[in-house]
Amino acid sequence: MAQRFGGKFSPDGKSETPADVPNAYTGKKRTRVGGRVNLLFFAPFPLAIRAFWSEPVGLALNLTAFGLLILAAWLTREGMLAHEAYDARRVAKRPAIPRKIFASILTGWGLGLAGFSGLDTLLTPIIFATVGTALHMFAFGIDPLTNKGMEDVDTFQQDRVARAVGDAEKHVVAMNDAIKRLGDRALERRVDRFSETARKMFRTIEDDPRDLTAARKYLSVYLKGARDATIKFSDLYPRKRDGEIRTEYETLLTDLEDNFAAKTEKMLLDDRSDMDIEIKVLRDRLQREGLKTD
Repeated sequence: MAQRFGGKFSPDGKSETPADVPNAYTGKKRTRVGGRVNLLFFAPFPLAIRAFWSEPVGLALNLTAFGLLILAAWLTREGMLAHEAYDARRVAKRPAIPRKIFASILTGWGLGLAGFSGLDTLLTPIIFATVGTALHMFAFGIDPLTNKGMEDVDTFQQDRVARAVGDAEKHVVAMNDAIKRLGDRALERRVDRFSETARKMFRTIEDDPRDLTAARKYLSVYLKGARDATIKFSDLYPRKRDGEIRTEYETLLTDLEDNFAAKTEKMLLDDRSDMDIEIKVLRDRLQREGLKTD
């Protein structure tokens, strides 16, 4: 179905969204998981081709090397994604599995087996394995090995927040998946805008786990209701293109977005109040000690 695209540079000169509303790319950064990582999945295929032109031992070695390199490529991609998620948060745990380090080791093993195939000396495969491991670590780095911003954080509370945010993120992803079935770009952008508002609340709670109790209803009840409403809307709207139904759904998204934004702002104000109290207490103590605080 053809769609009309608008914007300030279109002939009518009108924009579909107000100027003060951030677009879907506001605050986002370009991912580092791109061509370099995808190339790792194609590089081992010559080994698979060479395997079927070798004797049985060479066949086994080449296919094993191919499997190790494909596994290393997958671990590299997952490690890069985990590293980006770690960098995006001010408070984060180190990845439970050092995927990029394991990928470097598997790359060395795979290249070592490939170099050993058809040779009687061990020097060549050892060189391949050593150089391959070193080059992989140099190209993609290693995984974060320490927690970030968790010096004074209660780990029990942080685990509770991680579970709650993880469940809430599933609701948001389900909303986006459901609305994409309609193929309506305007609705996709509208749901994506609400998703960014909800994720801003997620990041605020992760930074201060004490906010979880006050926001639990938003993470569970409200988001689950929004998910269910989106799924029902995406099932009903294609059968009956009723403008009233669409208006009601967009109004629901607006109400949810306003309430999520207001709650997030309130949590930030509470955090500011806590900081002001700490500053005041410290200044009063300095004054009692006879120190100048101006």
